[in-house]
Amino acid sequence: MRVCTRHMLAILLLLGTPEITRSQTPGSEALSLERCIAIALEKNPLVLSAAHHHEASLARIRQATAFPYPSLDFVSDFQPRFLNFIDAAETHFGFSQTLEFPGKRSVRGKIAERVSMEVETDIEAVKLDLAYEVKKAFYQLLLAQEKLRYARSDLELSEDYLRKAEEKLGAGDVAKVEVIRARVEALKAANAIRVATNDERVAKARLNFLLARRSTAPVEIRGQLELPFVGLDLERLKDEALALRPEIKKLQYSIEREQWNQQSSKLSNYPDLDFSLSKARVVGEPSSWAFTVSAPLPFLFQKRQKAEIAESQANVAALRRDIEQNKNSILLEVEEAFMNAETAKNQILVHRQEILPQAEEVHSMFLFSYHEGAIGGIEIIEARRTLNESRKLYADALFEYALATASLERAVGRRP
Repeated sequence: MRVCTRHMLAILLLLGTPEITRSQTPGSEALSLERCIAIALEKNPLVLSAAHHHEASLARIRQATAFPYPSLDFVSDFQPRFLNFIDAAETHFGFSQTLEFPGKRSVRGKIAERVSMEVETDIEAVKLDLAYEVKKAFYQLLLAQEKLRYARSDLELSEDYLRKAEEKLGAGDVAKVEVIRARVEALKAANAIRVATNDERVAKARLNFLLARRSTAPVEIRGQLELPFVGLDLERLKDEALALRPEIKKLQYSIEREQWNQQSSKLSNYPDLDFSLSKARVVGEPSSWAFTVSAPLPFLFQKRQKAEIAESQANVAALRRDIEQNKNSILLEVEEAFMNAETAKNQILVHRQEILPQAEEVHSMFLFSYHEGAIGGIEIIEARRTLNESRKLYADALFEYALATASLERAVGRRP
């Protein structure tokens, strides 16, 4: 029975912990948080896509400021037969060019520039979100690895208790029920290993996804959940967020774009000039030249221009409301992240100063009693489990503080 039990535990461990060996592959690069963020910002498809969109917007600036195309004109009149250009009685060959009213081309460039600035703020927003997601995945992996260590510690203790219980059963010192209870505890500990290993595997896959790697690619990280406390000034953080957040900048650029649209509509009341120069050949007559200037009269019919200006003014009013709403949303986001960070900080202090010391003291007392034979293995396992649960809760508090700090940095608009 003793051999079979140990074989069963060994099989459970092999099935439940295939990632442990791979995660410790010698020679693999251990990535810091800063390195993970740098890789993600360099290789993540969302960032690359946003950068290409920005390149496209820069090309549109050159398109907007380009001059109108010149044209060559050819006229063949009085042809004796269809498409008989040679025997045509009159032929005109010339050149024409449109000269826009001064300022129109420049204003189009300003509009395109503001559109490009809006796209650029989208890049910053993508980078902010991505940096936050990388931090979250990094801290989740650290938490999973910490809990996996606790699960292994539980398993070692349970196996030790099972081994001693089986020895005592063979010596006739304990009842069989003691061995059964020890076996159940060992199986529960082995199952906890499988759960913790799966959590670690999922966390690695998530981090690899953000780093634009295969989900199954080996990844090692170096870092710690326990971050130093930093002094936080809520009002200063709110002011910083309103100055840095790309969403506010984008709306401000949108307002500027609409204002330039209004200027463009006003300039459309002024006519462009079309110049053409041509040389005419008439049979039996000497060659002659013709010069023509033509101009539309848009100021005689201003209904379209007035509608465009009204539309742009309404858009500006709407964008100002959007800025107001976004500012309120950002301030709320900063305040929530701030409160979450303060709450997590208090939880950490409670665990450090009260819960963990007491759990360790109780465990030490039970461990001494166990070695003295005053209590059984179940009691020491319960004490050990209580200690590990306290440590897990402490790790959860550290994770929540790290995550709240990352959320606060994202809410403020700070990016590494």
